[in-house]
Amino acid sequence: MALRTIRLQGDPVLNKVCREVKEITPKIQILIEDMLETMYEAEGVGLAAPQVGILKRIVTIDVGDGPLVLINPKIIESDGEQTGGEGCLSLPGKAGRVTRPNHVIARAYNEKMEEFEVEGTELLARAICHELDHLEGHMYTEWVEGDLYDVEYEDEE
Repeated sequence: MALRTIRLQGDPVLNKVCREVKEITPKIQILIEDMLETMYEAEGVGLAAPQVGILKRIVTIDVGDGPLVLINPKIIESDGEQTGGEGCLSLPGKAGRVTRPNHVIARAYNEKMEEFEVEGTELLARAICHELDHLEGHMYTEWVEGDLYDVEYEDEE
């Protein structure tokens, strides 16, 4: 596994629509492992393949319940509403208020190309929506209500 460079807002790759994954190749397996390692190293809750420069429909998410890998994900149901602070590894140190569904169900494939559904509320619902936006070439800043604000990170020493 290897850490990948996270692309920052302004990088043209973040504005492109990603291609579907047709099969799990050794390169795709390595990409998924690298994405998880990169997401954890950056202390993020989610990472989409375009954020590491790869235009594939793959996201990794971990809101504290263990890693989720979603390949070719689609939201098939959403309801409710939540508004809260949201940040992104591609725009470090900034956040903004975004309204998202409070409940989503997504259909995706796992690393064995087996179809499954994941249901999420609150943070998981927000993370799913946020990461799937990346696959369509969008960043959360497009949905921010008001201005972005600086985020202070506490030292864990």
